[in-house]
Amino acid sequence: MEESGGFSGPAGTHTPSGAGTIKRIRLENFMCHSNLQIELGPRVNFITGQNGSGKSAILTAICVAFGSRAKGTQRASTLKDFIKTGCSHATVEVVIKNEGHDAFKHDIYGNSIILERRINQSGGSMTLKDHRGRKVAGRKDDLQELIDHFNIDVENPCVVMSQDKSREFLHSGNKKDKFKFFFKATLLQQVNDTLQRNTEGLRSVSAAVEEDEASIKPVEKELAELQRKISNMEHLEEISQEVEVLTKKLAWAWVYDVDKQKQEHIAMMEKLKQRVPACQKKIDEELAKMESLEEKSSKKKGQIARLMDKTLEVKSKQQEFKDSISMATKEKVELQEKRKRATKQIDDKEKQVKELERQIEEINDQHLRNTQAENSEMEEKVKELKRAIDDANDSFLRLENEERGSTDYVDKIQGEISEIAKQIADNERKEKNHRSAINDLQKNRKNKVTAFGGDRVLRLLRAIENHRHQFKRPPIGPIGANIALANADRWALAVEYALGKLFNAFIVTNHSDSLLLKKCAREANYGDLKIYIYDFERPRLNIPSDKLPTTHHPTVLSVIQSSYDTVLNVLIDLGNAERQVLVKDYDTAKEVAFGQRTRNVHEVYTSDGYKMFCRESVETVLPPSKWLRANRLCGSFDDQISDHEQQVHVLAKETEHLRRKKQDSEGTLRSLGETLRLAKKKRSDAERKVASMELELQDLERSIDNASMSLPTSTLDELREEISRIEEDIKHKQDTLEKLEVGIEKAEEKVTALKMSFQSLCDSAKQDFETLEDAETELMKIETDRKSAETQKAYYERIMATKVLVDIESAKEKHGKLEDERKERCRKASIICPESEIENLGGSSERSSPEQLSAHLSRLKKRLHNESQQFSESIDDLRIMYEQKENKIQKRRQWCKTFREKLEVCVKALDLRWQKFESNTNNARRELTWNFNGHLGNKGISGNIKIDYEEKSLGVEVKMPQDASNSSVRDTRGLSGGERSFSTLCFALSLHQMIECPFRAMDEFDVFMDAVSRKISLDTLVDFALSHKAQWIFITPHDISMVRHDENIKKQQMAAPRS
Repeated sequence: MEESGGFSGPAGTHTPSGAGTIKRIRLENFMCHSNLQIELGPRVNFITGQNGSGKSAILTAICVAFGSRAKGTQRASTLKDFIKTGCSHATVEVVIKNEGHDAFKHDIYGNSIILERRINQSGGSMTLKDHRGRKVAGRKDDLQELIDHFNIDVENPCVVMSQDKSREFLHSGNKKDKFKFFFKATLLQQVNDTLQRNTEGLRSVSAAVEEDEASIKPVEKELAELQRKISNMEHLEEISQEVEVLTKKLAWAWVYDVDKQKQEHIAMMEKLKQRVPACQKKIDEELAKMESLEEKSSKKKGQIARLMDKTLEVKSKQQEFKDSISMATKEKVELQEKRKRATKQIDDKEKQVKELERQIEEINDQHLRNTQAENSEMEEKVKELKRAIDDANDSFLRLENEERGSTDYVDKIQGEISEIAKQIADNERKEKNHRSAINDLQKNRKNKVTAFGGDRVLRLLRAIENHRHQFKRPPIGPIGANIALANADRWALAVEYALGKLFNAFIVTNHSDSLLLKKCAREANYGDLKIYIYDFERPRLNIPSDKLPTTHHPTVLSVIQSSYDTVLNVLIDLGNAERQVLVKDYDTAKEVAFGQRTRNVHEVYTSDGYKMFCRESVETVLPPSKWLRANRLCGSFDDQISDHEQQVHVLAKETEHLRRKKQDSEGTLRSLGETLRLAKKKRSDAERKVASMELELQDLERSIDNASMSLPTSTLDELREEISRIEEDIKHKQDTLEKLEVGIEKAEEKVTALKMSFQSLCDSAKQDFETLEDAETELMKIETDRKSAETQKAYYERIMATKVLVDIESAKEKHGKLEDERKERCRKASIICPESEIENLGGSSERSSPEQLSAHLSRLKKRLHNESQQFSESIDDLRIMYEQKENKIQKRRQWCKTFREKLEVCVKALDLRWQKFESNTNNARRELTWNFNGHLGNKGISGNIKIDYEEKSLGVEVKMPQDASNSSVRDTRGLSGGERSFSTLCFALSLHQMIECPFRAMDEFDVFMDAVSRKISLDTLVDFALSHKAQWIFITPHDISMVRHDENIKKQQMAAPRS
């Protein structure tokens, strides 16, 4: 059965409306309607009906007809969902008025435009017809042209406000949601999006221009390359002439080089002959110096022995004074603490006296105001209650102390368990480390080399053996496998700590061997191999005595041995082995590193791995590394393994004992937990009992205060007695305080006297200590000088025997060879050119080395050869090519420049549009505020709308007439129902006043109106709609009988829904 909509309301002649209003809507099989046709008046239309009668379907049909998508209506996800159940298609037909000067293509469509939208299961179609029903257009662009002409935007919430948008508009307390509503309703959102798209488009165009500009750069590079080729070809002839001159100079340079060697050799021979008497003189001087220093050393040792005896006694007395000063200072601090506590107690007592006096004064005042009455019975109850409270408090304190004792004992047991767990974990970690060390020692016992790189170093050594013929000198390494300790294992840990980072490295003699060794490392999969390049021909370094540490303690260099001088030289140059001092214990190490300030000490190491050094004024102590092991340099692997196994056994027994102890403690903790729980329960019960009795006492005292007109005289006497007692206590405390002050003064005098005595002793002993220190320093210097003199004497004797005499004979022999070589080179050079020609070329003044000339000549020949082959074209061809490319690139440059100028004009125009947009947004904000205040003023209300375009928020504030005295402004959420309804209506009308559209449609428009102010709000809405000269469609389920009758107002009632 078909449905039809009826018409009810006053009939009359309607005022003609403008083009674009809706005259008729026809729905077929759309949502709940089988066949509905509704005629609309040109001005104000009210459509009412029960819920489910299909009112909202009319609004949805308008949206669908004007091109809105299904999801945009918020009623369905696809268009086919609008087809009535059981039907195959649906039709929406909207007849639009097309009269007046704003008519759309009146000559084609006539006085009416029929917009038909058909929907089926596979999609839909749109048709525009003229007033006779003939099809005129059917494209989407035609519909868009119609919409743009009449300015119809069904997505605008102020044009079509559905149920969901009405509720959202009402309940949106969020400022950002209100802003989105305003921004979209005023079409500012659309303008903003358009400007954003234009901005992005200009950016893409700018990027394209920049890309074209970048494409010019390769051509510019080609031009530069052509220019370089032209310049190089112009210099080819100059280079050829320079090659010829250098060839002649090089020939005679070899002759001049021999002359130079001859002159140097003659000078060296004279110098060697002069070294014989000088060397003998040095030997005699060092011998005399040794004898003199030995005599001084014996005298200085006797002086030091006497001073040592004297300073030991002084140090003992200094320690006694330090102990006495510490005790006296501690006594003084304790007295000062007692004085502080006594002072605080006196202050507290004085405050109590003042409080009691205030109470007496209050009691007397109360006595004057009230009559006397007997309340001895109530006071007796108060006293009894106080005694009961005191007893309960004593019981509570006793239970609290018991609970605290149990808690402390539980905490103690838990702490013991935690400490035992830490010890167990620490022992397990140590046992794991010992077992790991045993595994490493067992591997090292089989092959010592594996200690310095593991299996990787074995693979590397095999790779080196495979390539041994390619090395100039076989590599030495790993370094650690080629050194040994001179005194067994005593300094193993210290040496490991000092030089361990170098032990895995290899040494090669030159760069090519280094590259070959890296290749071998890659074959052996040894990725982090360290390689040092060092001259294998260099003899072992002889370090002067003044460069060695001035101490009797050994150095790292003195305790290591190696069959390779190169290994020791590397450890000296890279590891500072000669300046790393080894000492037995920690205290001695601190004395050497920081106390004596021994010269030439780089670092100090203890036998157990401590490292100490001083850089400028900063003293640093580093503890032993827990990851470092000494087994790589140890002499006996079996002893080390035995020691570690013994440590593992001891740790295992200790761990087992700790586990049993932990289990016992955990059992004790569980039993204590129950005891603590009971103690807490008793304490809690006692606390509640005390609180209850105190509340009862407070109630009784308040009853006494309210019932009695005065307090008994006995209370005043008690207070006065309490004051007297407190004053006596204060006097006693003050006496005690005076005694403490006297005690503090005596303690301070005692501390001062002890400090003065200690300082006097230090001053008197200072000279002895300084003398002892100076004597020790002098002795160390004497011993160092004596050893240095002995070393120098042996050095000069060795030089005399092995260097001076042998070098003189070798120099004479070499001089004869140079004479023969000079004659041969002069003969070969004369074949190329005479020596006079070289003099004319300036060769005799320049005398460059043959190597330099040869290198320069090779470079010139190579350059001449390369450039001759590189430039196959002639220089004229290159110049023609250069001019062609220059002309081509000039056109591209001009094009880019012109396009860039046009782009800048567009950017400026867009900036002006952005400025205009910002001006329009400010105008829209002011217009909205003015309209809002205008509508509120009809009811004596004022308000303000705050719009923040940066934060994208809109806030509405209203000032009610009753708030005029204090000018307070409230948010709409703080208003009453009626006030909020009217304010919301005014805000909606303000937005409607800012837009232009031939018709407006609102579904459940009165959802925000309360029952009390509904009549006022409806009248305001109708008056606005009538004055706005546009078509209005109001859909509501509520009664609209209160709306006045007018010829421009049309009311229609929808048929009730069928069950």
